[in-house]
Amino acid sequence: MDSTIGIRPFEDTDLPGAAAALTEVHAADGYPVEGVAHPEAWLRSDSLLASWVAEAEGRIVGHVAVMRPDGEDAVSLWAERSRVDEQRIGVLARLFVVRDARQRALGERLVRTAMDYGQHSDRRLVLDVMVKDTAAIRLYERLGWLRTGRVTHHFGTGQSIEAIRFVAPST
Repeated sequence: MDSTIGIRPFEDTDLPGAAAALTEVHAADGYPVEGVAHPEAWLRSDSLLASWVAEAEGRIVGHVAVMRPDGEDAVSLWAERSRVDEQRIGVLARLFVVRDARQRALGERLVRTAMDYGQHSDRRLVLDVMVKDTAAIRLYERLGWLRTGRVTHHFGTGQSIEAIRFVAPST
């Protein structure tokens, strides 16, 4: 793969490639836990505020999104703690990078892109990351994200997963 990987806003024509990348990441890592049955709908949720793709040689190799605070527990927790209106909070979500594009700081570049969006739109970003995803935890901590708690996610499949809640650093 060429070393040139660009990050740009998601376009409608990116949907098939992003869905294929999501499916590839799920097969390799078990992430995401949900959304894989209908990846295109999951990527273009009604809760979406903005999203970006990483592209190399015409292929989508990564993705990140910022979602509205629609009933997310991480949002209500941070709003309560910080006394900030929930509409000034966004959820960093749907971050993934295909295996053969890793080790190029691509996840960091995608997260920084979302963080810049948060700053420019006056939204503090929050997220939950599964405890098994140690590389993601290290990434968020290296970028200054703060742990705000721990939670257990329960899925319709009967599966439960422990996660750590984070909030982006203030500017």
